[in-house]
Amino acid sequence: MKKIILATREFRDTYVKQIEKDYQFLVYTKDQAIDWSQVEITIGWKSEWKDYLLTEKTNLKWVQAISAGVDTLPLKEFAKYNIRLSNGSGIHAESITDHLLALLFMENRGIFQAIQQQRKQQWSPNTIPYTKLSDQEILIVGTGQIGQKLAQALTFFGVSPIGINTSGHDVTGFEKSFALSDLHACAKTADCVINILPLTEETTHLYDEDFFAQLKPSASFYNVGRGPSVDTTALANALEKKQLAFAALDVFEEEPLPEDDPLWHIENLLITPHISGHTPHFQKAFMAIFLANFQQFLAKQELVKNEINLDKGY
Repeated sequence: MKKIILATREFRDTYVKQIEKDYQFLVYTKDQAIDWSQVEITIGWKSEWKDYLLTEKTNLKWVQAISAGVDTLPLKEFAKYNIRLSNGSGIHAESITDHLLALLFMENRGIFQAIQQQRKQQWSPNTIPYTKLSDQEILIVGTGQIGQKLAQALTFFGVSPIGINTSGHDVTGFEKSFALSDLHACAKTADCVINILPLTEETTHLYDEDFFAQLKPSASFYNVGRGPSVDTTALANALEKKQLAFAALDVFEEEPLPEDDPLWHIENLLITPHISGHTPHFQKAFMAIFLANFQQFLAKQELVKNEINLDKGY
């Protein structure tokens, strides 16, 4: 009997055939009879699998997460049972970069204000702000694959992006980098702060009342990382007090954002429904990661792409 790869979603036959040379490929459904003792790899993860796959008798060896973020997964249990974890980091880099560039150009050319004036049937060109993107000091918090892709694109437009990462180590594409402990100091001069960090204990509510108090009144804040990195109440208060000029959120502490959430009514806030990572040709990009790992796993029980440090969470 072949060992099982259990997936949360379907994939095209061309990929399944490559997998089924060595494993049985199953797409999970709740009414399906599964021999959990044969599940050795999963593509994606569902919370209801925990009782079957996170026990002393488990044969699960590797979880390939579909998303880049893994903060919702049971990392401690994976570590306890020596289960490897890899993620989908890099797949969404181009899409999220496009999303952020769109936001930056719309903000710098006053398009958001123009849309609001259109709804009110107002013609007030002198009230629409405009700036030059290349004049902006842009602080990218998170210098991984997405941050590097964004930095590369911004450099093309004449920006010299500044990076923030855990240790402050240099990263290609950034004019300079600082440690996460320097975030507040760097935020004081930034025209735009962009969060792309994963969610960890250290980054939960990283952007709090004290952080927003450091920003220039003309500054903006974008979050395409993880929703709980932002203290939403603190951000709402800062926007209403004009401690910063503008914010754009694609991720939230609670999703979907409730209909009665006060964020909907903040005029200088743009809300997008967690769409920045929507990626054309997703399966091709994802399978490039999975199949490279799969071949190495078959040969040496190792992974070559995007393995997560279970203690750090990224």
